[in-house]
Amino acid sequence: MGLQGAIIAAGRGERLRRTAHDLPKPLVELAGEPLLVRQARAMSRAGAESVVAVINSETARRAEGIAMPPGLRLIVRDTASSMESLFAVGEQLAPGRFLLATVDSVMPQSELVRFTRDAPAASDGRFDGVLGVVRWRGDKRALFADVTKGGLITALSDRQTLLVTAGIYLLPTSIFDFAAKARQRRLAAMRSFLAMLLDEGIRLGAFEVHGAIDIDEASDLEAAAKELGGGR
Repeated sequence: MGLQGAIIAAGRGERLRRTAHDLPKPLVELAGEPLLVRQARAMSRAGAESVVAVINSETARRAEGIAMPPGLRLIVRDTASSMESLFAVGEQLAPGRFLLATVDSVMPQSELVRFTRDAPAASDGRFDGVLGVVRWRGDKRALFADVTKGGLITALSDRQTLLVTAGIYLLPTSIFDFAAKARQRRLAAMRSFLAMLLDEGIRLGAFEVHGAIDIDEASDLEAAAKELGGGR
């Protein structure tokens, strides 16, 4: 089985849609292309043989007529949280590793290719999965990572550190074995689930990427357009 891609895109993106003609975040355009379309194309160009994305019913309705990239499969699910969105795409994946991204995580194509190419080598024998990380630049809702000199992530939390997650991940499908436990604990976000995986002994490594921007507000779109201008 070749590399599988997965995109979490079921949120409403409340902060961004106020300045984006009330569009759901996956359909907001960056450089003339909806974020969902752009992310799926980027994953395919980085080596994903197939890509599955979870979107909500509003996005599905408003996406009618938009040409989707070949190989992209859409799951329509009004999930209660980003964690449940992750579990929804997990239902569609074959056993093995998969490349996961949030729809609003944007980075130069060269960096996504580098992550896809080099993260598996970084994880072999040492880590069960790898999270892309970036230097914190003041993001308001960042998930901070405590990382050892050897690249092992020891904690994921709101406690400020130098590095934050970049919204790109290489993970084993075995993480879904913990779905029932996460629901029993009433976890409500993917970040909480990732932190739980560490507590359960899953070894996650950090791989620093450059130029990654989390699209939450109109200013982030402008910054991403500028960043991509030199590294699409």
